[in-house]
Amino acid sequence: MGKPHQPLSGTRHVSPCPPGQRREALLCLAAAHDPALQSALSGAVKAMMNAPDQAWEGLWVSDTAGQLTGAIWVQPLPMNMAQLWLPNATGAHARALLRAAHAWVEKQPIRLCHLELSPQAAETETLLLEHGMQRLVSLVHLIGSTHCRLAMKEARPLTLQPLGAFSQAEQINLLAAVGHDSLDSVPLRDVLSVNELLAGFHQQDPQAPLHWYVVYYQDALVGVLLLAPRPLLNRWELMLMGLIPEWRGIGLGRALLNSAMAVAQQAGVKEVILAVDEVNLPAKRLYQQAGFRQYAQQRLLAWKGGGERSEGLINA
Repeated sequence: MGKPHQPLSGTRHVSPCPPGQRREALLCLAAAHDPALQSALSGAVKAMMNAPDQAWEGLWVSDTAGQLTGAIWVQPLPMNMAQLWLPNATGAHARALLRAAHAWVEKQPIRLCHLELSPQAAETETLLLEHGMQRLVSLVHLIGSTHCRLAMKEARPLTLQPLGAFSQAEQINLLAAVGHDSLDSVPLRDVLSVNELLAGFHQQDPQAPLHWYVVYYQDALVGVLLLAPRPLLNRWELMLMGLIPEWRGIGLGRALLNSAMAVAQQAGVKEVILAVDEVNLPAKRLYQQAGFRQYAQQRLLAWKGGGERSEGLINA
């Protein structure tokens, strides 16, 4: 959070942003974020440009003596998810905006309103925890060269087929099986259904399913691989890689990571990025053995809203 636009004086008022002040509020909001987040915020705002006024109900502003002094935005996402964009304010202004946004989220059919913070943002994290946010997971961000391969004691040839050939119900059931007993993002999986997690993957990049695969070994369905191009970074992201429990522990994880790197390399990509739960030590070791190195770390915090868990089509 940056400095407030003016010292706190007069009567402070927090309210939903009037449509006529939306541009000013969003400019105020943009000033709160570093360049990387400003780009993401700009993309989020552009995606909402033609949205009706009702879709902007999560944008709140504070004013003192009629002058706008801060803004906070609960950005709506698919499946009743939301992302929080923090205010360009400090002290009493920031607290007032956080209280208003939290109270509003609790009354909405929002499953989860989240944001990511770097470990260096300790003061902001403390403020958010004071206003009802919960720590969900700490993510380690890794990057690796697509030229690297893990050594295999025994060949484990895998076959990749498009995930899109499966029905939605089959996709959700497969992801549920892959997530069973996984060490990755356990608190997040406890909150969100597989259907909601899949919707989150779609929201990140609508074109990403072009590189989503089901994985076969010896004609048996054994797992899933989700890759996504990140053109602005000139890299690909490994969104999800996992095996059905009965196929773990025999070297297929190493073979699957090699397959992921090969697919990206064949597409002309030089580097792959990914995020792994800090507590998932086996996965971290695997990636490190493949030459991945850490370049960032983020903590995922969230408010839980009034929405009910959407189980989707798992039992369809």
